[in-house]
Amino acid sequence: MTIVIAGGTGFLGQALVDLLVREGHTVSILTRTPGAPHHVAWNPDGGSGAWAAALDSIDAVINLAGAPIAEKRWTSARKQEIADSRMLATRSLAAAIRECRTPPPVLVSMSGSGYYGPHGDEIVTEDSPAGSDFFGDLCARWEEAAREAASSRTRVVLLRTGVVLAADGGAFPRMLLPFRLGVGGPVGTGRQYLPWIHRADWLAMVAWLLDTTGIDGPLNATAPTPVTSREFATTLGRVLHRPSFAPVPAFALKLMIGEMAGPLLLSGQRAVPARALELGFRFSFPELRGALEEIVGPPLR
Repeated sequence: MTIVIAGGTGFLGQALVDLLVREGHTVSILTRTPGAPHHVAWNPDGGSGAWAAALDSIDAVINLAGAPIAEKRWTSARKQEIADSRMLATRSLAAAIRECRTPPPVLVSMSGSGYYGPHGDEIVTEDSPAGSDFFGDLCARWEEAAREAASSRTRVVLLRTGVVLAADGGAFPRMLLPFRLGVGGPVGTGRQYLPWIHRADWLAMVAWLLDTTGIDGPLNATAPTPVTSREFATTLGRVLHRPSFAPVPAFALKLMIGEMAGPLLLSGQRAVPARALELGFRFSFPELRGALEEIVGPPLR
């Protein structure tokens, strides 16, 4: 396949490029700072541009573009940056795809499990409605922008991704550090759910979506067994042979990181990958303990 990726230089993008290249695909990356082979300069301002020619007559577009949501405190300006980076890039891709003489057969566009907003212990599937908080509203608008690329010739897949676990990036190394220091534990009440997925399964799901024609619309890119914050802490502590009983109070988190403590750490979604399972996707790491042992190594005996 010939594939173009927006956001191909980030934590997930780099790993996906490596996987696709190993599998023999030709991959180009849309980036604001080109310089390497197969980099295409673009300026995602909500419309198309000269770069749009890179999307004509290819096999797939993957949209991972967006500023990291947990990198900085959520000021009004930062929230606008998070939103704009997603909305403008997605609108640009949709506009470019609509202009293609031979548009790509598939656009896989990133979204988040935060689409659903806080749901307590209620199980949520792809049929559950969007939340009304900042990230729920943003995900809903983000997905609508991606759907503008849909036509009889282009299917659009909306990948509602949970917390992606890997040793070398994303949120997990920061989650791991307190446990290695012996002060790990659940956050807040510990009862909120964490929709997680091993990076290997996330990568495999994207590759599967590219190969499986007929799939469109939203899919939860989450493991089939979401866990509570307390269950996550207990399991990680056992894998590491470290304590896991030092809770981080909600008020302390709010003081440290502000508004984003709510949607990112203190509320969650018991999201399950109903559509992926129904359509036949097989997870290599369906259970948290196996995923953590693969990432950090099995516990000492």
